[in-house]
Amino acid sequence: MAETLTPDRNDASPGSLIDRDGQIQWAGLLLGPGTPYAIDRQGLTGWEDLPEADSTDADRPTGHGAWTGAQYARPRRVAGTLWLLPGPGADPLDTLRTLRRALALQDREQWLAVRMHGETLLVRARVVQRVIPADRQLLTGGPVRAAVQWLAADPRRYESAEQSARTGPPQPETGLVWPLTWPLDWGQPAVTGDVPADNDGSAPTQPLIVFHGPCGNPTVTERSTGRRLRYLIDLGPDDELVVDTAAGTVTLNGTASRRHTAAPDSSPEELFAFAPGRSELAFRPDRSGPGATVTARWRSAEW
Repeated sequence: MAETLTPDRNDASPGSLIDRDGQIQWAGLLLGPGTPYAIDRQGLTGWEDLPEADSTDADRPTGHGAWTGAQYARPRRVAGTLWLLPGPGADPLDTLRTLRRALALQDREQWLAVRMHGETLLVRARVVQRVIPADRQLLTGGPVRAAVQWLAADPRRYESAEQSARTGPPQPETGLVWPLTWPLDWGQPAVTGDVPADNDGSAPTQPLIVFHGPCGNPTVTERSTGRRLRYLIDLGPDDELVVDTAAGTVTLNGTASRRHTAAPDSSPEELFAFAPGRSELAFRPDRSGPGATVTARWRSAEW
């Protein structure tokens, strides 16, 4: 029976093919237990390791040591060894060709998902090396050893489940209605315009922020750091302004760049991130109408 690649749903539901510990999903192909692609007992290298980091430490010119600076992680390299084990009646060439297609060179990154102890974590990566010896084992259809290496430009590993938080701008309480009658009706609870965002990992994560109109000069602030995103633009009832903080893009209605509308007091998009723990977002447009909201979407991140 020929091996096939599952249609690529990586961006929509990364890790969706995984059903047990030790499995890896890459480019629509499932690797590991229960598949013709066994993972060597040495497992993966570079997966649980901290990535290498560049430091901005500065040597003290007139003293010992250095002044400490920031550390910036380099891309993550993940490597592993596979064993091609065609099942009874399977065509060894089909098994090999399926692996070739999955481990081909590509310009774009895809999700690499790994499950350990019931936890599935993801990185965006590309294949940078594939080694399959053309030896007697390959010729006879026996177990074939193959090595693969991925490179993830963003070294953080993300949870498979995406989280979201949404709020409208602050709204006052309706208050008491005169004449007073017992029992007193204090009105409906107000919308505060504040919403929490939890990052359950060990690394900062960068959210996707979506402003929906009608509102003018949409602004969202992360209270613990004081960083804000503020844009000098009027959004109509059907307008959406999407801020991708990881990519550093600001797009109106999916087509037009509006990064140039950032206010002078707006933080660089790439610096707007949720630290490990709880962040508090405050939505404060200068003016707004019914239906105005801000939505944040993110995945918890691990080193």
